Amino acid sequence: MPVLSAGILLYRRPAADELEVWIAHMGGPFWARKDAHAWSLPKGEYSADEDPLAAALREFAEEMGTPAPDADYQLLGGFRQPSGKIITVYATEHEFCPERIISNTFPLKWPKGSGRIRHYPEIDDARWFPEQEARLKLVKGQLPVLDALMEHLRQRNG
Repeated sequence: MPVLSAGILLYRRPAADELEVWIAHMGGPFWARKDAHAWSLPKGEYSADEDPLAAALREFAEEMGTPAPDADYQLLGGFRQPSGKIITVYATEHEFCPERIISNTFPLKWPKGSGRIRHYPEIDDARWFPEQEARLKLVKGQLPVLDALMEHLRQRNG
């Protein structure tokens, strides 16, 4: 059975012909000096018996340090990643603006071979990006999520 993950994609329209999405830069030493394709939706794993929206909301709060907006979330779909993981993504339009980002942390032996365990934030930055710029920043496996959002908005706007 594939690993299941659930995430939130927030979007806003600063002008009629503009679209921005809220994405996060992954933390830890592997991603520290990377920018292109080093960003992700706020997301996390959940068990098959858990509600994916509840998991997405929980993971958003853990990675951002603040709850996800109270909003009407729309299911964008499930997206298989190159690793085989399936991310279930929910989207909503919102002017999310936290005072700061305080992510939960994960332990990692670093530097390799040192035997020292350090704790790194899962997310070390998060912010709004225009949709086209987000395509250059998101990990490649999540690009279909942006396509699904664009299709969702086309259908909604007729």
